[in-house]
Amino acid sequence: MGSEASRYAGEYSDVLIIGAGISGIGAAYRIHERNPKLTYTVLERRSRIGGTWDLFRYPGIRSDSDIFTLSFPYEPWTRPENVAEGADIRDYLDHTAAKHGIDSHIRFDTYVTSADWDSSTDTWTLRTVESGPDGEHEKLYRGRFLFCGTGYYNYDVPYTPEIAGIEDFGGDVVHPQFWPESLDYTGKRVVVIGSGATAISLIPALAQRAAHVTMLQRSPTYMMSMARFDPMIAFIRKLLPAHLAHAVVRLRNAAFHVLTYAMFRKAPRFGRWLIRNRTVAALPPGYDVDVHFKPRYNPWDQRMCLILDSDLFEHISEGQAEVVTDHIDHVDATGIVLRSGARLDADVIVTATGLQLQALGGIRLSIDGNEITPTDRFVYKEYLLEDVPNLAWCIGYTNASWTLRADMTARAVAKLLAYMGEHGYTHAYPHLGQVPMKEKPTFDLKAGYIQRAPHALPRSGTRRPWHVRHNYVLDVIDHRFDRIEESMVFGRAPVRAIQPA
Repeated sequence: MGSEASRYAGEYSDVLIIGAGISGIGAAYRIHERNPKLTYTVLERRSRIGGTWDLFRYPGIRSDSDIFTLSFPYEPWTRPENVAEGADIRDYLDHTAAKHGIDSHIRFDTYVTSADWDSSTDTWTLRTVESGPDGEHEKLYRGRFLFCGTGYYNYDVPYTPEIAGIEDFGGDVVHPQFWPESLDYTGKRVVVIGSGATAISLIPALAQRAAHVTMLQRSPTYMMSMARFDPMIAFIRKLLPAHLAHAVVRLRNAAFHVLTYAMFRKAPRFGRWLIRNRTVAALPPGYDVDVHFKPRYNPWDQRMCLILDSDLFEHISEGQAEVVTDHIDHVDATGIVLRSGARLDADVIVTATGLQLQALGGIRLSIDGNEITPTDRFVYKEYLLEDVPNLAWCIGYTNASWTLRADMTARAVAKLLAYMGEHGYTHAYPHLGQVPMKEKPTFDLKAGYIQRAPHALPRSGTRRPWHVRHNYVLDVIDHRFDRIEESMVFGRAPVRAIQPA
């Protein structure tokens, strides 16, 4: 790190947590729950709690899984919905942080740019840029352990493909990741390019005010409808105390999702038939389902989109929205010309074209001043990086609620910290060594954002403990019988770091 003075510069905490979204708030709770004597600080780039649920503010933003598995097991979801709106999820995170005193540990408007590990003291030093009334200034933070609750995509740059002539369009062009609050689409013709989870939740909200909404897709996506309010959940919550009811509903919903996912993967032909059958029933007689809602791939080769209370199908049936399956030839001043020769007139074009993968929030990592590339390292037990000391990374499931794995990760980190404390260790890292290991994709979907950047995330091996699985049941078993010393290196710093009294 340079001079002796710079080595010990910066505000110190035992644990530094990057991100105040679901992952960061959950990590703060679990780490403090098991290690109450450890100090921690949460560094959040934005001005509010929420992460993804504060960034995305487009109309209709909501969870794409049930809220009971997306919420924390220790903090019951008290609203009646089974699928929640984005603003309510952010309020829930805000309430959870305040209730458990986590909010007092958060440093807002703090953008972490780099993290350097000092092996002589076993500490991380983070360089940050803090924004305030007097402008931006750099500040250092130091900590023994680093937890990255930074998600898996680029918060600054969404994916926007090159579209010929888009600069000639005379109306508004917006991306959902940066939805302008001033945009007025009332009575206007809106074309949404894309058919993923964002488009599916956005279109019904736009259709309530727009003159007409068109979803323009190159190829169909699998979609299934879920009820906003579930009578069985309401019955369970009425019957049982709040915390017990939350646990029962959470387990029920997780089990239902695991079983239905297994059914779709083991019996794809039946799954395709089931989805098509329900789609045909939800749309007007004679609607060309096989053109617009029959994907070429099997269910869950890509993430399945969640329709809420069949709202998209209802807007299509009522003529407020339509689906067009075609390719864009070019855009002109008043709309989109398709390769088929057809034309879509538009006042607003929404490019719901996806996100870009990014590891650890784009933070530059180095060990003793030597920069490392996280995407060159294998992932250990789905949360540590090969030969990187005292650093955890939180990554959720592709086929289930994010929090199901995020909470397991937080508990695993808390357990590791407790073990290190009991044995007097100041560093720990997984070591693969010269053991040959084949590589597989960290995300096991064929979605566009994954296919565009297959090496954007740390690497997954093909066998445990280096295997990133997307199997909640097997992960629960593994975490229950975890051998914490497996393939791990533990040790103590040769120099004791100077810490505040």
